[in-house]
Amino acid sequence: MDESVKHKVVMVAACPFPANHGSPASIREMSEALVEQGHEVHILTYPIKEDIPVTGPKIHRVSFPFLNKKRVKVGPALEKFVYDPLMVFRLIWLIWKYKIDVIHAHNYEGALIGWLAKLVTRKPMLYNAVNNMVDELVTYDFIWSKGFAMKLARLLDKTIPFTGDYVTAVSDSLKDYLVKLGVKKEKIQVLPAGVNPGMFETNDKSTLRQKYGYGDDDNIVIYTGSLDAFQRIDYLLEATAVIKPKLDNLRLILAANIVNPKDLETIKTKIAELDIGDITDIVEGLKLEKLPDYLALADVATLPRTDCPGHPVKILNYMCGNIPIAGFTGAAKGLHHMKNAVLAEDHNIEQFAESIEWLLNRPAMAEKIATEARRTLGSLYEWDVLAQGIAVIYQMLRSGDYESLQPELKRYIRQSYQPRFWENRQMDADALPADIREQRKGERRQNVVRIDFIERRRVVDAE
Repeated sequence: MDESVKHKVVMVAACPFPANHGSPASIREMSEALVEQGHEVHILTYPIKEDIPVTGPKIHRVSFPFLNKKRVKVGPALEKFVYDPLMVFRLIWLIWKYKIDVIHAHNYEGALIGWLAKLVTRKPMLYNAVNNMVDELVTYDFIWSKGFAMKLARLLDKTIPFTGDYVTAVSDSLKDYLVKLGVKKEKIQVLPAGVNPGMFETNDKSTLRQKYGYGDDDNIVIYTGSLDAFQRIDYLLEATAVIKPKLDNLRLILAANIVNPKDLETIKTKIAELDIGDITDIVEGLKLEKLPDYLALADVATLPRTDCPGHPVKILNYMCGNIPIAGFTGAAKGLHHMKNAVLAEDHNIEQFAESIEWLLNRPAMAEKIATEARRTLGSLYEWDVLAQGIAVIYQMLRSGDYESLQPELKRYIRQSYQPRFWENRQMDADALPADIREQRKGERRQNVVRIDFIERRRVVDAE
């Protein structure tokens, strides 16, 4: 592909922007990387924003009198029924005014808005899928009937992904889900969330603990992200209650960038019921610039969410922060048990507690696992690499040539981001894929059949 070819793109971000969570963070970093590579990027979004600098892209906002322009939240909201139709008309106008080449729509609302504009302007659309509705819509309590919410979720899952001319899915499992629904394999590509490793260069642990009021002997477990119900903070609280009697100086930090008042009250009630209030700190409204500090002062980072089709951005933050990760398998995209994380079966709280405790009691092994996670990250998830692959997809959409540009796309974006581990003793080395032979020599193949947690600990201790 001719790298001198530059694209004019409009990002459809039907969400607060910029904001310190999930999709808005990814859209911001993706757009900045594309601008750095010479592309012209416009972002169409809501008037709601946080005080986070955005360098490069041109931001366009819809607005409406009397609507709340300060509250940042995740999930459905009544004001979206006003903002979204306004975005359709504004998007059509932006495409005509700036001679846009490609519509890049994010999430379900962005795809619907982009599709309606595509019908009018005939511009190609890339749909970036980060979730499915079946797993999330019923958790928001926005729709009065859970049954109706599930039916609506299934309808959205079976229609919205087909509005794009090409689809990127944030994880392998989400790609597989969309392919099963009927999205053509040749029109979908895994595109994980990216990360900027430079932001995680920070001060030493002891200095940061003193700064934030923690001691060197504290065993600090941290969760970062929103406190919405689908994040399953209740699982983390129950696991903490299991560990508390077994471990001295245990501290839990819930570092929340987004706080839903209803969910926060539920969490506080749960903390009181479990009698862990004396060891639990809730940080509300965590600023992006403070995130590296909180990760650096902690001993273990957690993923309490289960059954997640997307790729939680917090995983990449944890990996970049060089902090050992304990979590459930359903949300652990890009992680491998006892290789670069310690994982429990979904919804198994006792096993989740054991995973956290295991890491806290074995600092040398925890450091090894964290280092391996950082090594796994490599350059695969860095935005300057991923952005070059996105530019190839833009060229595919503009030219209609999806086949001949595949080799170029593979230079920057993998076909799969699922870790692959191979047992060299059980197969001929010539049978291994070339990239595995060169980059994964000696690594063990992931075992599909899980073994008892105590047995797994014994295996690792023997290594």
